[in-house]
Amino acid sequence: MNNSQISFIGAGNMATSLIHGLLAKDVPANNIHATDIDTDKLAQLSADTGIRTGSLEDVATAADVVVLAVKPQVMESACESLKPLLKSGSLVISIAAGVTLASLARWLGDSQALVRCMPNTPSLVGCGATALVANAECSEQQKALSGQILEAVGIACWLQQENDIDTVTALSGSGPAYYFLMMEAMEAAAIKMGLDADISRQLAIQTAQGAGKLAASSDVPPAELRRRVTSPGGTTEQALLSFDRNNFTEIVEAAMKAAQQRAAELAGND
Repeated sequence: MNNSQISFIGAGNMATSLIHGLLAKDVPANNIHATDIDTDKLAQLSADTGIRTGSLEDVATAADVVVLAVKPQVMESACESLKPLLKSGSLVISIAAGVTLASLARWLGDSQALVRCMPNTPSLVGCGATALVANAECSEQQKALSGQILEAVGIACWLQQENDIDTVTALSGSGPAYYFLMMEAMEAAAIKMGLDADISRQLAIQTAQGAGKLAASSDVPPAELRRRVTSPGGTTEQALLSFDRNNFTEIVEAAMKAAQQRAAELAGND
């Protein structure tokens, strides 16, 4: 990865996070390039990181890897401008939601090596979860390189089929909002029960962070961790029984199915 020239088309929050992540992985700043229609943003990014910036032609022609980080609605026009500039044997990674490999191949050419991925917003703080899928033109070496780039901001998991990205969208793509809602509800409930608002928020956030860290560092599944903190006849058991009475797991499943269906609809419209 450290020897590859990596160019970002679009320098928004996700691209900026990936750039910072790559720099933290000791990728030389001279090997990272970016372009964006917002020249002020681009100048600030260059000043902050030392990476190279310039026009689309400047950053694309020498790139071994191009990361498409533009909004889905402008992806087609961006690809049309990019296509004649791509170096032979280059790899294109798209982080745009809802843009399929078939669409990318139509815009960039059937022989282009392509990876489509779905990062989530915790990537902004280096704790992302990203799923990737590649087309048949993508070599094993290019797949490995794609994974390394996305692992600069968290974990990266490869999918066997592209349709699974709709489920990933429902799980990890939209998932942070589910946890934010849970924290919001716990905070509000604690306030109603008389706890100070600031303390309620601090404890709700820290509890979520701690539970996630404990699950990530454990060699047992979340179900077992839940059982270990649920003493028979205790407070946690009563709370979980209340969840069961109110069909908590069914609510989560229905919400994820709704998100999955909408993701499939959006992909079908790109």
